Amino acid sequence: MPTTTPHDTTAYEVSDDPARLDVALIHHWLSTDAYWALGRPLATQQRAIAASHNFGAYLTASGRQVGYARVITDHATFAWLCDVYIDPAHRGRGLGGRLVDAVNAYLDPYELRRTMLATHDAHEVYRRAGFRELTRPDHLMQRGPH
Repeated sequence: MPTTTPHDTTAYEVSDDPARLDVALIHHWLSTDAYWALGRPLATQQRAIAASHNFGAYLTASGRQVGYARVITDHATFAWLCDVYIDPAHRGRGLGGRLVDAVNAYLDPYELRRTMLATHDAHEVYRRAGFRELTRPDHLMQRGPH
């Protein structure tokens, strides 16, 4: 583990280069430790990555991936932020916020009407990035799970 201050911006970098993604590691993290994706099959994760714009957080010194986020969007009106995950050994250093900021910076030029996400336990991270609770949650519906 690097010796850094809690929000050391030089120890980590964020990139949306798909060639840098460690798909096996992402799958391991999500399918074994992320409450929303427990048991997700590798083939499903591969399809999700292929159909999304992906972001990784990496140790600057080694290039090893320590975080992940993806966004699904039509680039015109709507986006869904999902699968935000930070390796437990690197939590508490602002990486989740940096990933979300990178997603927001990527989406901002499109002037989307809405970007949404779902979270059980990271409301403060997302509030700092400009997300708010729904004013009319009764307007949302879902189909599934299947």
